[in-house]
Amino acid sequence: MTPRARGDFVQTDSVKSIAKRALAYLNAGFSVHFRGPAGTGKTTLALHTAAQLNRPTVMITGDEEMVTSNLVGTQHGYNYRRVVDKFIHTVTKVEESADKRWADHRLTTACREGFTLIYDEFTRSRAEANNVLLSVLEEGLLVLPAQNQDEPYIKVHPDFRVIFTSNPQEYAGVHEAQDALGDRIVTIDVDRADRELEVAVATARSGLPHHQVGPIVDLVREFRDTGEYDQVPTLRTSVMISRVVAQQKLKPSIEDAYFVQVCLDVLGSKSAFAGKSANMRAQQQKMLLSLIEHHCSPRPPAAKADRQRTEQDRVASIQTGGGHG
Repeated sequence: MTPRARGDFVQTDSVKSIAKRALAYLNAGFSVHFRGPAGTGKTTLALHTAAQLNRPTVMITGDEEMVTSNLVGTQHGYNYRRVVDKFIHTVTKVEESADKRWADHRLTTACREGFTLIYDEFTRSRAEANNVLLSVLEEGLLVLPAQNQDEPYIKVHPDFRVIFTSNPQEYAGVHEAQDALGDRIVTIDVDRADRELEVAVATARSGLPHHQVGPIVDLVREFRDTGEYDQVPTLRTSVMISRVVAQQKLKPSIEDAYFVQVCLDVLGSKSAFAGKSANMRAQQQKMLLSLIEHHCSPRPPAAKADRQRTEQDRVASIQTGGGHG
């Protein structure tokens, strides 16, 4: 397939910078590796970058069970041939043969045709499975297994590129990337989104108005800062809450009991309650309710104006020296 840039892809200055650099490396003949924690948009960024190359793209996802044949190909089925010779009507001659057939897998197809390969979470695969990429990226040769006797190797198409992604923070089911492979690719670290990007993405993905998404993003970001969870609440958390609010036409306010419950469900799911006492669970729910109230409370215009005037008076006092007591 030839990917198209998704219509709701949000580009802030930081995203544009990463995409521009990645595209420059790819156009120069190098492959790129987006490295970052979960929820930072690595896969989306990889698909967006691949779309800019305007070449067909194939995608694979790293897995503990991945072996070289999953990338390159293997013998698949048999090709049967049966010949019946009745040239002499009194004699019937029958010949049968069965040959195994070779089937290319995605890496081989991409190398032959010059496609872009997106290797998502490649460190989930064992290093020995990925070793076949070393000669591909360095010498431009894909060495095929001995089973494919007719074609020991293929020359890699000059347009072939790989975009890798990985999450260095995960430890379960993740293997150390071999230095030899890392030396052949350009690694770009993708950090967590800033507030501007989180609000923009959640707005685009949910359809909720920008001014209603802001408090939800602030709520998720402050919960992230508390560290009171087992799984980091990422940008996807803000998108989940915002999308439900938009679809259910909820009021993102502490006064809407349904909205509060949605927040408790989504944010509470980031903590493993197994083995925790009822008192600990109650304390976390109390903390979440406090955050929801802080960020999603309706504020009367008059009270807001009073706070603004108080803040202005405080700033003026500091500037004139009255704030140093």
